[in-house]
Amino acid sequence: MADKGNPLVTLRAWHRPLVVLAGVMGVLCAVSLLGLLFDDRTLVNAPIWLKPFKFSVSIGLYALTLAWLLTHVRRGRRAGWWFGTLFAAGIGLDFALLVWQIIVRGRTLHFNQSTPADAMINNLVAGGAYTAWSMTAAVAVLLLFQRIPDRALRSALRWGAGLAVVGMYVATLMFTATPAQEAVLEANGKFSTFGAHSVGVEDGGPGLPVVGWSTVGGDLRIPHFVGIHALQVLPLVAFGLLLLARRYRVLESDVVRRRLVRTAGAGYAGLIALLTWQAERGQSIVHPDFWTLAAATGLIAALAVAGTLSLRSLPRAERVVSAEILRSAR
Repeated sequence: MADKGNPLVTLRAWHRPLVVLAGVMGVLCAVSLLGLLFDDRTLVNAPIWLKPFKFSVSIGLYALTLAWLLTHVRRGRRAGWWFGTLFAAGIGLDFALLVWQIIVRGRTLHFNQSTPADAMINNLVAGGAYTAWSMTAAVAVLLLFQRIPDRALRSALRWGAGLAVVGMYVATLMFTATPAQEAVLEANGKFSTFGAHSVGVEDGGPGLPVVGWSTVGGDLRIPHFVGIHALQVLPLVAFGLLLLARRYRVLESDVVRRRLVRTAGAGYAGLIALLTWQAERGQSIVHPDFWTLAAATGLIAALAVAGTLSLRSLPRAERVVSAEILRSAR
């Protein structure tokens, strides 16, 4: 249970299965680092341990954030515990299958339909991912009914959970046949791969260091990654505003901070939409065209205006108090 009015709680109160999952991911992250150093095998033009490393970091952070987020659930606490537990089970199964398929079998994980075993593992992974998606959506709904004292943090948790659900949904766009796969299906009546991370190019081409996002075509992993980690980013925005309130008096109002968090949430949603639109057009993140730059400029301008209006719109009661303080100071 969260402390009264305090967004930080003791680790003992956090959702235990999710904390255990995060701990396991920490161990596997260290193992993956050793694999990157001492195992020179590659898969789809990338070190074979790179995907386990990336997933262990991402899942570990996500699990810890969700475990902390559930400490704020009082109404429907038992349901929240089960949602978190099912999330941990689904993602834990996915990671176990990832290690088995990639490290042990030396075969690709996602979209692989080459053999019955590959197809079965791919389908199981999809089931685990959908379980995690639906449980995150359920937690997002639960948060709508919680009374969290700090209004800015309340908005951050709701926006973060909601946008994380959107980010997970973006991943479903990857599970459609590419034009090349459709041509193979028409010619042979079967396919070995169904779906892709990249748009307009084949997976495994030139990519950014570590993350591997395509530098020659669109890549749906980018909006997916940005979306799911809204769960960390927006609460950090709320905490950042709380720290800045010690220096800037206007931020002492939790109403102003809430408006700024909502502005950040709307901007984050716009960023997910922009990145998805860019990827779907087969455009690389490092080679934006005029329309992408124009949309990004418009989004930044809208955020600047909304942020300025949020800072200037103190609640009426607080404006009256501020005016009285100024008059008494004279």
